[in-house]
Amino acid sequence: MFIPHTNAEKEEMLKKIGVNQLEDLFADVPVAHRFPVLDLPEAVTEMEALQNLQNLAMANESTEDLLCFLGAGAYNHYVPSAIDSIISRGEFLTAYTPYQPEVSQGTLQAIFEYQSLIASLTGMEISNASHYDGATAAAEACVLAYHHFRGKKTRFVLAKSVHPHYRETIKTYFQGYSNLEIVGDNSDSLFQDVENILSFVDHKTAIVYVQYPDFFGTIHDFTSLAKKVHEMGALLAISINPLALGLLKPPGEFGADIVTGEGQPLGIPLSYGGPYLGIFATQKQFVRKLAGRLVGETVDKSGKKGYVLTLTAREQHIRREKATSNICTNQGIIALAACVYMSLLGKHGLQQVAKLNYDKAHYAAEKINQLEGFEVVNKDPFFNEFVVRCPMPVEELNATLLDFDVLGGYDISKDYPEMENLMLVAVTEMLTKDEIDYFVSSLAEVTNG
Repeated sequence: MFIPHTNAEKEEMLKKIGVNQLEDLFADVPVAHRFPVLDLPEAVTEMEALQNLQNLAMANESTEDLLCFLGAGAYNHYVPSAIDSIISRGEFLTAYTPYQPEVSQGTLQAIFEYQSLIASLTGMEISNASHYDGATAAAEACVLAYHHFRGKKTRFVLAKSVHPHYRETIKTYFQGYSNLEIVGDNSDSLFQDVENILSFVDHKTAIVYVQYPDFFGTIHDFTSLAKKVHEMGALLAISINPLALGLLKPPGEFGADIVTGEGQPLGIPLSYGGPYLGIFATQKQFVRKLAGRLVGETVDKSGKKGYVLTLTAREQHIRREKATSNICTNQGIIALAACVYMSLLGKHGLQQVAKLNYDKAHYAAEKINQLEGFEVVNKDPFFNEFVVRCPMPVEELNATLLDFDVLGGYDISKDYPEMENLMLVAVTEMLTKDEIDYFVSSLAEVTNG
């Protein structure tokens, strides 16, 4: 057994700080809350504890047990087995931040490769080493915009079709800013078009935030939006599904200033909600306002190529009170997994997976649209998600679908109360034609009684 401190060492430390016993350190805490009595069962062996946990886990059902048509930001994609093998190597699997480049070249190069791949995928000039998740990355984009204009532009325009959790995270970040106005997602329009979004933009606007494809799966061309946003002197930020960029034009090509997104589709398992990966890419002009770590390529004193953490004066371990963000750590091992995924698939492999998602989703939409009482709401192109109007409440429908071993789509009314009986259906490469047909027949059977 490892004992960190002997009794003699404890007494010496207590004497040094001027107290007689450990309990004296907690004298300000009310007695009733200081050392609560824990009603714990008797101790068990490791084997018994493992068996108990396995029994509890058996009560859960996963995507291995159910056909999954649930998405809304987290998707059931195939994760190549090589990813776990590579990221589990001792050279990578560490909590150590690579401050010392002389002993961290492998990790630093892997992060540099990740940044390069994300920059290429999004069509942007630079990418950071990642954020916690898509929501955090979205909020950090707004922080960048606010400080870029030195707080003189005090309006954020968030499209209603941006993921609800992302919008809530942005509002949480800025809840202490009394002069800030967050609008756009209060629109009366159920499904906003570009003109509706622009109606909220004025010369006080710092940033306009949209999603591509949006929360409802629809693919928009934001070329005209980017032009008009820039004419108003604001920045355009776009939240992306990185897998969709295997097919779609990258945001950098139609004028995005900042690109963020959730990296989970890039070889990251669902894992009950995390850890995930926040993608953040932007233009060089914003590099000194960028939050999160950056790895740069350089040469050592012998002229050999090397990699280092660069522009670190932005970070809190250097200048805490002037840092661009309170982000200290990042999802390094998750970013590595995404890097491995993109490297394994390559450009054409990513296109193939994206095409499978697109084709299967459109096949499912066509079949569902033929069912009596169901209607696909999306009138514009979509990627791997689409909205279905159902003949009954989605919560009730999903509860019944579980009897068919089907995990139904997302109940949109949870975040948009005015959108009753609308289900967001996600279809990925994991679903076969027969499984999609089974889902469609299950919908018909449930609603026909």
